[in-house]
Amino acid sequence: MILSRLSIINFKNIAQADLSFSPNINCFLGNNGMGKTNLLDAIYYLSFCKSYSHTVDSQVIRHDEDFFMLQGYYDHDGREEEVYCGMKRKQKKQFKRNKKEYERLSDHIGFIPLVMVSPSDSELILGGSDERRRFLDLVISQFNKGYLDTLIRYNKALAQRNALLKQEVRDAALYDIWEEQMAITGEEIYKQRQNFLSGFIPVFQEFYTYISNGNEEVGLTYRSHYEHGDLLSQLAEVRERDRILGYSTRGIHKDELEMTLGEYPMKRIGSQGQNKTFLIALKLAQFDFLNRNGYTAPVLLFDDIFDKLDSQRMERIISLVSEDRFGQIFITDTNREYLDEIVRKTGHDFHLYEVVQGHIRSIKEE
Repeated sequence: MILSRLSIINFKNIAQADLSFSPNINCFLGNNGMGKTNLLDAIYYLSFCKSYSHTVDSQVIRHDEDFFMLQGYYDHDGREEEVYCGMKRKQKKQFKRNKKEYERLSDHIGFIPLVMVSPSDSELILGGSDERRRFLDLVISQFNKGYLDTLIRYNKALAQRNALLKQEVRDAALYDIWEEQMAITGEEIYKQRQNFLSGFIPVFQEFYTYISNGNEEVGLTYRSHYEHGDLLSQLAEVRERDRILGYSTRGIHKDELEMTLGEYPMKRIGSQGQNKTFLIALKLAQFDFLNRNGYTAPVLLFDDIFDKLDSQRMERIISLVSEDRFGQIFITDTNREYLDEIVRKTGHDFHLYEVVQGHIRSIKEE
């Protein structure tokens, strides 16, 4: 899938832009706060129907404006696909493919597979377990529609059980209904996450080993309440305690993906460079998985990835993304030297842009 053209109106600090892209590498140069990340976020939005930064829809509308609009034109094996998104303040957003509006936004997820690497990804390591579950769900949902539907059903059952707990309802029959739904859908989600990680972890470790030149050993370990037996019996066992707390303490919404460097938690001992390497290896493994299991190569977005990396790690990343399997790539950076080095070493066609206060212009290689 190649994004050939993009139109933006009133998205964050970008008032208006009409851009044509290279099918290979597109580089965006500019100081911090100029709008480079916002441009990548617009591309992300067209894949996932939401902002990468979890910004609510009304807040992506440019200040003092009444609406925003994104329109992307994609080349899929010689066939053009148009994806449109628009929203006025206080109204429901519209999402269309080839001028036909989706009945459910979830039906669009996976049509334009995409992987983004961003400084905000540090929350995957430093943040709570919900960040790591979101990562798992996002990757699996892009190639498995049934997984996303099951996850939606699980979350509905979880919300109903939590509502009963908060209201201190004591009717066991009401709990039985939703706990059974949580157990059935939760088991399917658990199995899908296990199956995904069994193939994902070795690829992630290979990428990390290559970028770090084999100097460090990293790990990912999946933890779930399903390791301790049937969820239905666990929910019944903790029901009284959950009623006191007002929320459900058992289930796949509490799963954890432990990240380690050597034998210790990555969040506790990892340096900035090691954390960055860990995150890039995660995302490259995500790309590899989607590329092997999907119907088209994902679009790859690199937002300011070279900061905090030594020259050796940077060169190894450049070597990786130079391979033909990585398809279309969008890269932002504040340092022209890095961008020139990337382009020179890949030998691929490229477009170079400058971003200043939300204004984007194409510039020639000097």
